[in-house]
Amino acid sequence: MAAVHARARPAGTEPGPAGTTPKARSMRTNLSLMVETEPSRNRNPYQSTALSLMHNGVLDALHGLLLQRKWSSITMADVASAAGVSRGTIYNEFQSRRGLARSYALRLTDTIVTGMRTAIDEHHGDGYGAMRTVFRDFFDRVDHDPLVQVLRTEDAPNDILRLITVESQFLVDHASGQLSQTFQHSWVNADEYDATVMGQAVVRAALSFLALPPADADEAARGMARLLTPFVEAIGGQRMSETDRH
Repeated sequence: MAAVHARARPAGTEPGPAGTTPKARSMRTNLSLMVETEPSRNRNPYQSTALSLMHNGVLDALHGLLLQRKWSSITMADVASAAGVSRGTIYNEFQSRRGLARSYALRLTDTIVTGMRTAIDEHHGDGYGAMRTVFRDFFDRVDHDPLVQVLRTEDAPNDILRLITVESQFLVDHASGQLSQTFQHSWVNADEYDATVMGQAVVRAALSFLALPPADADEAARGMARLLTPFVEAIGGQRMSETDRH
């Protein structure tokens, strides 16, 4: 019986950790070398770009690992190997697993806030439609995120739970600040105070759904819209009245 020989892979395409190839790992390693050699204050634009690419590559690697394994079993060395960078690079950039989780949470927050901003822009003058879409899109995004799924297990790790409870202020500040700008500079036309109140209300409401998702996402989105729409319409109408008086 003739032996069956596997076709040889072209050089540089052998799979590595988390499906990466030596070529991809080499590129990421080169990026990490670019950002390790200079303090952050001395980095030129190319090094800053390399840092951003490396940073996102590491968080992508963590995302991939979370789809396969429990958070408690993932080490910094595992993430470094999956991302194709040195363990030293991981520690220099994120300091610890806690720092890595915080960075992942911040990136997820940015994605969510971008979706919220789009929903507000696309529902010009429609407070109810905007708020309903804001929360419906939020539920869709977090329901498919592996780190959020870690929070929703019976044995959720304490370090991850702390991110949305006693250590959640960094997320509240980060997200509400961006939403405040949206409420000020969109059709809502809120003043700084009202925009801040609205931004914090949306963010804190969203946080409450992370560990305990709603039984019916559509109904929850409608409920949050009914709750928040009167304020959105009131602050917008108030600013319009003030403009008319002047």
